[in-house]
Amino acid sequence: MLFTLQKDSFYEELEQVFDHFLKYHVKMLLGDFNAKVGRENIFKPTIQQKSLHQDSNDHGVRTVNFTTSKNLVVKSTMFLHQNIHKYTWTSPHVKTHNQIDHVLIDRRCHLSVLDVRSFRGADCDTDHFW
Repeated sequence: MLFTLQKDSFYEELEQVFDHFLKYHVKMLLGDFNAKVGRENIFKPTIQQKSLHQDSNDHGVRTVNFTTSKNLVVKSTMFLHQNIHKYTWTSPHVKTHNQIDHVLIDRRCHLSVLDVRSFRGADCDTDHFW
């Protein structure tokens, strides 16, 4: 229950910050949403069908709902790449790979983003790939 309240609080604060900016500004959000965005048909207009995951987790559903409500798209799930260039986090035992970091951008100018993929070997003092 506490974790759900924290997620609710995060998305409420994100929405307040997002709404603070003028409508004509190009808005882009990048980061660790901890969101496994799946390939559910209902999300297709927002995410396309090239996500690493088949099904969304709770964070993924919340991220897609936020994205849709703000007229954004999830660009990190729109490009055809090998899985190694999709996942952004690997577990310490190297058996689990997830695509949980995402790039969200205004739908009206999303064609300006030509590609999104993760690169191996970037040393950022993190367990994520960028």
